Amino acid sequence: MKIVADENLAFTEYFFSEFGDIQHKAGRTLTHADVKDAEALLVRSVTQVNQDLIYNTALKFVGSATIGTDHLDIPLIEQQGITWSNAAGCNAQAVAEYVITALLKLQPELIHANETFTLGIIGLGNVGSRLAVMAKLLGWNVIGSDPFVNRDHVNQVDLNTLLTQADAISIHVPLTQYGEHSTYHLINKYALSQMKSSTILINSARGSVVEETALIEDIQNTQRKVVLDVFEHEPEISEELLDLITLVTPHIAGYSLEGKARGTQMIYDAFCEELQYTPNKKFETQLPACEQFFKDENLKEVLIQHLTEIYDISRDDKNLRACLKDGKVEQKAFDYLRKTYPLRREWAAHGGPKA
Repeated sequence: MKIVADENLAFTEYFFSEFGDIQHKAGRTLTHADVKDAEALLVRSVTQVNQDLIYNTALKFVGSATIGTDHLDIPLIEQQGITWSNAAGCNAQAVAEYVITALLKLQPELIHANETFTLGIIGLGNVGSRLAVMAKLLGWNVIGSDPFVNRDHVNQVDLNTLLTQADAISIHVPLTQYGEHSTYHLINKYALSQMKSSTILINSARGSVVEETALIEDIQNTQRKVVLDVFEHEPEISEELLDLITLVTPHIAGYSLEGKARGTQMIYDAFCEELQYTPNKKFETQLPACEQFFKDENLKEVLIQHLTEIYDISRDDKNLRACLKDGKVEQKAFDYLRKTYPLRREWAAHGGPKA
């Protein structure tokens, strides 16, 4: 069996080598010729699995080690008789920890804010609901908005209420362009105008959920603190935007070793089900031990003392800004940062809590 896999997927040899020959490719530049005679395709969000890529191929299985599916033309995939799978929730813990790390980097005093600080979460799926749990461990007040789910552990409000009441807003929705609850440009000029100028905005979901031109104008008018891990015109980022954003990272919010490994595990399990093969591998066996920070101290004390050791988010910000050239960060530099990213470990690996 020929298996084509994105070169940045974790542990593909461990999970898939017994099934055939694995050819590792750059996911963003995959072509029809690369996959024409392959039976399995393993991708990330940078690969557009569309007609140009998969029409009239030998593919029987497409696995995406990602939470989102907007890069997959699912009707076409199914029309071609191809089984597909994604990895919903694989890096939810990593993203939740990323958001908390970003907030504490911007305002370290929030560690002691307790319920005087209100975190608003837009989208209460795997990531948003997990972030709510982690935020409550810090004693923060949490409100959420999601028209599709009801979470007992979150005080849910309508979007306008969340926009006006939250001290920080974190976005965790898929990118959808049609229907009553489309998320394309969900955060637009009107939404930004509803927020207090002091409200921090964090987007680690999809770039186009936030309208870039409206965001630029808003920051120029309010000096709002904004954290972006994703960008509307990704992988290119303009110097104008970069100069205005408080904290930037190269689409790595979910890039923990556990999240990467869990994503590959999930598509491996689905692949085995398709082949009617009993899965016999677990990603946990491949993870090295790491320093235990949470032995005897409470969560807040550990984060005060060791947060930068657990994850130095300012390093990612510095590295992305260093890629600026001739007025923009280009695709090649952006992709290189992601390809060579030193995967961080989740708090649980250091003995800490998880949602």
